[in-house]
Amino acid sequence: MSGDSSWIWPAVLAVLIIAVMLVWLVWRKGRPFAAGDVFRSSRLSAGNHLFPTQVLIAPASVVHYTPRWIGKEEESIHMAHVASVKIVTRLLLSDVLVETTGGQNSIHCHGHHKGDAVRMKMLIEQYQSDYYHPSQKT
Repeated sequence: MSGDSSWIWPAVLAVLIIAVMLVWLVWRKGRPFAAGDVFRSSRLSAGNHLFPTQVLIAPASVVHYTPRWIGKEEESIHMAHVASVKIVTRLLLSDVLVETTGGQNSIHCHGHHKGDAVRMKMLIEQYQSDYYHPSQKT
C-alpha cells in the first residue's frame, strides 16, 4: 500500500512551491513602482486586494499605476494639464479624482488612506505652483 501513496509528498511539495511563487509575485507587484512620492491604495478596498493601485506625484506629472498578473497599466497627466483634485472621504478610506483641463482621461483612484489623499492633493498643488510660478533664483 505504501507504493500507492508515494505521490502525496511530491504533490504537496509542488503545491507549496506554487503557493510560495504566487505570494512572492503578489508581494513583488505590490511594492512601490518608482522612487519618490508613491501612494498605494489599501488592500482592503475593492479591486485592490491582490495588486493595489499606486499613484506617483512627481514635479512634472501625476502617474496612475495599476499592476496586472501579466504586465501593468500606466496613465499619466502632466502638471500643466491638471485642472483640479477632488477628494471624496468615506468612513475609512478616500477616493482621489485628478481631472484634466481637457475634461477627458481623468485619474480616479480609490481606497487611499485619508492622510495620503490630503498629501497627494497638497503635493499636486505645490508642484503646480512651482510649475506656473517658478521661484526667482539669482
